[in-house]
Amino acid sequence: MISICIIEDIPDIREGLQAIIEGDARFNLLRCFTDAETAIAQLPALQPDVVLADINLPGKSGIDCVLEMKPVIAQTQFIMFTIYEDNDQVFEALKAGASGYILKNTTPEKIIDSLVELYEGGSPMSPKIARKVLSVFKTPAPEQSVNELLSKREQEVLELLSKGFLYKEIADKLSISISTVKRHLNSIYTKLQVQNKVEAVNKLYNRE
Repeated sequence: MISICIIEDIPDIREGLQAIIEGDARFNLLRCFTDAETAIAQLPALQPDVVLADINLPGKSGIDCVLEMKPVIAQTQFIMFTIYEDNDQVFEALKAGASGYILKNTTPEKIIDSLVELYEGGSPMSPKIARKVLSVFKTPAPEQSVNELLSKREQEVLELLSKGFLYKEIADKLSISISTVKRHLNSIYTKLQVQNKVEAVNKLYNRE
């Protein structure tokens, strides 16, 4: 069961998300928060698999929350849920450590799919957001230093990850196990001195 916390200050939206999540047997809703400060205080004890966070919160923003929490609960995956789709907000969230970014007009079915995808190692994004991200990361060739640092197989894993493939899909494409994919990723993070896949992809495409 996927454990989830919500950070959303607007009651109608928060209650709607709560109903969506509680209506699916794959999810366990641990707690709903109305501000980032309370979430920051309580998330380390809860250790949720996924945090669904609004960006525009009273006081600290959802991005501030991710920035503070990601080093503390590194295994927790954060997905931003917001009305914003401009580049600054997108990349601030990704740089902070978020692994997904969906808009508030996303359908309930897609919200559920996105939460499952995130838990399984993907990086779900609304189509408009994904196009913006891809347009920025379209650089012809990986930087040479990354090629020198990584083995051929590690490069293959990282390039597939940068294209949005899930761990299982990478494993199938390379005819290796999911645990081997994760082992390669741990090695990649160590060699590139990064903490997550967003930072690794930034290094691959020379966007530090």
